[in-house]
Amino acid sequence: MGIKKHIPNFITLLNLLCGCIAVLCAVSSDFFLAALFVFAGIFFDFMDGLTARLLNVKSALGLQLDSLADMVTSGVVPGVVMFKLLTMSLGGAETISVEASWDQANYWHGLQVPLLAFLGFLITLSSAYRLAKFNLDEDQQSYFKGLPTPANTILIISLPLILEFQGSALYHKIILNPWFLIGLTLLSSYLLNSRIKLFALKFSDWSFKSNGIRYVFIVCTLILIVLFKFVSVPIILLFYILLSLITGASGSFKTH
Repeated sequence: MGIKKHIPNFITLLNLLCGCIAVLCAVSSDFFLAALFVFAGIFFDFMDGLTARLLNVKSALGLQLDSLADMVTSGVVPGVVMFKLLTMSLGGAETISVEASWDQANYWHGLQVPLLAFLGFLITLSSAYRLAKFNLDEDQQSYFKGLPTPANTILIISLPLILEFQGSALYHKIILNPWFLIGLTLLSSYLLNSRIKLFALKFSDWSFKSNGIRYVFIVCTLILIVLFKFVSVPIILLFYILLSLITGASGSFKTH
């Protein structure tokens, strides 16, 4: 087997590297660059599993390494982003500028950070718990129980991108409302570890009969992105959950 068995693990480590860089970008409030590295990490996360299947070199080590990499890219990053957004909203900042909010924030043990902003890291804790459960759950092959961490990360990181690139007064008022951010933190933490069954974008073949729901979702996603850009992300996530609930109730996709 030689070097072939190490290829998927190397790709997983690229995911971890992207996650580390994304953390640094998020801490520096460069949310656009953080988003780019998150998307790159999610791409590598997809490719490592695909490569392992194609090369037939799946391993227990690869499974553990994959979750450790996801913990950074799709666990630490969204927690940091939510922490920064809560800091801005609780500091009364009107813009995406971290300097303005940092100066107006409340002190906490020598740091100019509102205590409630640390609630954002509940997403990180919930992501860790979900990833640990996922490694022990042998059922989640054709579907997921609860919201996958990459999907949740895309949702959270879309918020500062909406502010930066589509920032209307209405979007600022909603997204930088601390009650909205606190509510979203609690909701995403619940969804990550809920028992809601969500279909996975895994194709066993390319037929429409077996993958109709996946094709419908992909086409609708592309249309929504073209129409609404970053604002489409929360809409797509809601559509994903609703579509999963509807098709799950009708039994139109297979579960174990």
